[in-house]
Amino acid sequence: MLKVQGLFTEYPNERGQIVRAAQDVSFEVPQGQFFTLLGPSGCGKTTTLRSIAGLERPRAGEISVGERVVYSSSRNVFVAPNRRGFGMVFQSYAIWPHMNVFENAAFPLQVGGRRFSKQEIRDKVLRVLTAVQLEQFADREATKLSGGQQQRLALARALVMEPQLLLLDEPLSNLDAKLRERMRFELKRLQRDLRITTVYVTHDQSEALALSHSIAVMSEGRIQQIGAAREIYDRPGNRFVADFVGTTNFLEATVLGPGANPSSFRVRSEIGDIEVQSDDALRRDDRVILSVRPEDVELSETRPESGIVLEGRVDQKVFLGECVDFQVRLGERVLLSRRHPSLRTPIGSTIYVALHSDKCMAFKAD
Repeated sequence: MLKVQGLFTEYPNERGQIVRAAQDVSFEVPQGQFFTLLGPSGCGKTTTLRSIAGLERPRAGEISVGERVVYSSSRNVFVAPNRRGFGMVFQSYAIWPHMNVFENAAFPLQVGGRRFSKQEIRDKVLRVLTAVQLEQFADREATKLSGGQQQRLALARALVMEPQLLLLDEPLSNLDAKLRERMRFELKRLQRDLRITTVYVTHDQSEALALSHSIAVMSEGRIQQIGAAREIYDRPGNRFVADFVGTTNFLEATVLGPGANPSSFRVRSEIGDIEVQSDDALRRDDRVILSVRPEDVELSETRPESGIVLEGRVDQKVFLGECVDFQVRLGERVLLSRRHPSLRTPIGSTIYVALHSDKCMAFKAD
C-alpha cells in the first residue's frame, strides 16, 4: 500500500555542513499493517516520516500510496502535505486549548477542502471519539484531560478524516512509564479494529516489539534490517541490530568450519568451541562476533544432559522482581543470564551454563 523507494534526504546543519539524514531508504507497508521505523536519535527515522508526510522534500527517490505517487524526483512530482490526506500525530499533541474535546476532533473536518454538514461532522467525530474511548468527554475542556487522554484525542483528530495512512512520530514519549505501557495496548487495539495502515517512529525498542507487524531498524540514515518483531529479536542481521534491540552478550570467535545444518557453523569462542547460527556466508578462519540473549543463557545447579554445557561461577546477581539477572564467570569471560526468581544460587557458587546452537547468532566481525 505504501511504497518508499531509494529515498535520499539531506539538509545543511547550523554550521552549513550537509547532514545525510536518509540514505537509499526503501520499504513497503502492506494495507492495514503497523510498520515501525526504529533507531537512535539522529538515525533518519523522523526525517523519513516527515518526507512521507510531505513536510520535507527529499533530494531523490519515490513515495507512493496505492496507485498514487505523492513524491518522485525522476517525474518531478511533489504533492503538498495538505493534499496528501494522511493523518499525523506528533510527539507534542498540539491540542487546541481554547476548544473542548469535540471541537478539537472536529477541527480538521471544518477547515478541510471538503464541506460536511453539521450532522456529518457530529457522526464522524463521535465515531472516532468512541474508537479512542473519549465519547463521554466530548464536552470537556481539552486541557482538563490527562496526558493519556490528550494523546488519544490527538489520535482521534488524525483519524477523523479517515486517512489512507496514519503517521505517528514518537507519540508516547511524553507519557510516564505505566501510562505509556497502557497506551501501547490502546494503540494496538485501535490499529487492529480500524485496520488503518500505520507508520510509527520510535527509539524505544520495547514499543516497537510490542506494536509492530514489521520493523525497520535504522542507523546513520540507512536501514540495517527489516523484519517481523520476533525475527528482528531472534535473528538480528548484524551487531548493531543485536545491540540496539534488546540486551545481548557479545563474544569474539573464529570459524572452524560448517556445522550440522546448512546455516550452522562450528566456532572457537572465548568460552570454548560451540556451534552457532549465521545468515552470513562464513568461511574457515573468519573472525565473527557471537550474540546470545540473556534469556537464552540457561542456568542450572546440576549438569544438564543436552546443549552446550559449560561450568561457571556466579559472580554477581540482581533481583528485579519478575526475574533475576545473573553474571556468570566462565574463565576470563562474564555472561549475563536472565532467569526466574526461583533460582537462588548464592554468589561464588558453581553453576552450569547451557547454550543451544539455534539461539547463538554469529556475524562477520567489522
